Amino acid sequence: MRNRIISLICTLSMAIAWSLAAAAHAASNAAPAAQSQSAPAKKQSPPPGSPPKPFHVPQQEKFTLPNGIQVTLVPYGAIPKVQIGLSIRAGNLNEAENQVWLADLTTSLMKEGTTSRSAQQVAQEAASMGGSVDVSVGPDITRIDGDVLAEYGPQMVGLLADVAMHPLLPASELERLKKDQIRNLTIQKSQPQPVAQEQFMKALYPNHPYGRFFPTEPMIQGYTIAEVQKFYKDNFGAARTHVYVAGKFDAPAMKKAITEAFSQWPHGPDPLIDIPKPVTKHEVSLIDRPGAVQSTLYIGLPTIDPSNPDYIPLQVMNAILGGSFGSRITSNIREQKGYTYSPSSQVSPRYRDAYWVQVADVTAQYTGASIKEILYEIDRLQKEAPSDAELQGIQNYLAGRFVLRNSTRAGLVGQLEFVDLHKLGQAYLNSYVQKIYAVTAQQVQQAAQKYIDTQKLTMVVVGDKQKVAEQIAPYQGTGGQ
Repeated sequence: MRNRIISLICTLSMAIAWSLAAAAHAASNAAPAAQSQSAPAKKQSPPPGSPPKPFHVPQQEKFTLPNGIQVTLVPYGAIPKVQIGLSIRAGNLNEAENQVWLADLTTSLMKEGTTSRSAQQVAQEAASMGGSVDVSVGPDITRIDGDVLAEYGPQMVGLLADVAMHPLLPASELERLKKDQIRNLTIQKSQPQPVAQEQFMKALYPNHPYGRFFPTEPMIQGYTIAEVQKFYKDNFGAARTHVYVAGKFDAPAMKKAITEAFSQWPHGPDPLIDIPKPVTKHEVSLIDRPGAVQSTLYIGLPTIDPSNPDYIPLQVMNAILGGSFGSRITSNIREQKGYTYSPSSQVSPRYRDAYWVQVADVTAQYTGASIKEILYEIDRLQKEAPSDAELQGIQNYLAGRFVLRNSTRAGLVGQLEFVDLHKLGQAYLNSYVQKIYAVTAQQVQQAAQKYIDTQKLTMVVVGDKQKVAEQIAPYQGTGGQ
């Protein structure tokens, strides 16, 4: 039956293709005659798109197990699949000064099986359920995720619990994974953007884990399995874990599976709260890359985090300034002047912390000119609020991107995790689109004035010193032009 259906689909596809080709051929033959009889028709502009509709998170069910594990269940979508995500408040934030990337090494070893399942068995079991298991780490959070056919949701809960609670952390794989890290370190340090980002983060967070971007090779070589085991023991546990379930699932069966799988996990440590005090000062760093035909720019400063009421106006301001393809900086140094191909700015948040940064790879001979134009556009936005049309275009872009981000199970889980990490409240996601459209042109201008002080920008330039040193000299002493 399946083969007959495939055959029928192929036959229909070929028929449609031939029909379209014939129609195109006929149209091309008729075109000259039509053109000779009448003037070309005027091109019509497409009708304007309607603004994205507000996004509403489906009704959530929340509960907490006695050991402290929090659970959020969200029925979502019509596809018979379910996303289960464990969000554990452990990451690079928890590393000591001599432990950079130890969190990464720990999560890599967590992929190598449990005390009752080999890595191959974990993969095979997940595949038999129509899914896979992934473990990843970031500054604040370790994620353990599985996405499976809906009927296997409770079984995947048990598998993820085993990976989280009983990792084998095999010593036999340590040397291989350390070599992988050293190889990755070598690759990243050979590329200009990671090198620029390392210096930028070090300047903003000199005495904090957020500022420790790269380990040294001897540091990696020195890691022992005992250190990995201790890092896991000190940082993983029920009190730091939130289980998210989104998709199609049987709620009673899922609640039962979560309770049975996770109830025996010890409470463990409470989440580490280590809010940084970033440095806000004008500083220009030049990292020599002899022979480079481009210069990589990182220009930014610390800013407000998502819990601040001005955070949404700040996002709109960022999108207008440099954070979208239609932004002012992109229009200036890409479209008008051709200094760069893909400049972009962003607001990068962590728990109770964030920074704004403009990044661009620019042609070496235009390094100084690019900095000048970036500063010019910041100054212009501080003096000149966006027009109604410019603001509406950016609002449509941000609202549409937000709705698209929530169009998948994994995307929704990520948004729920973001809201919970930053303690934004249940109304945040449901009101986000409305709040984006409520931002005024004056608020955008005020955000630029309040949160981007050009006299306190940290600037990092990675490029050929012989070509760019003289160009950036005017910016060494002051952030202005």
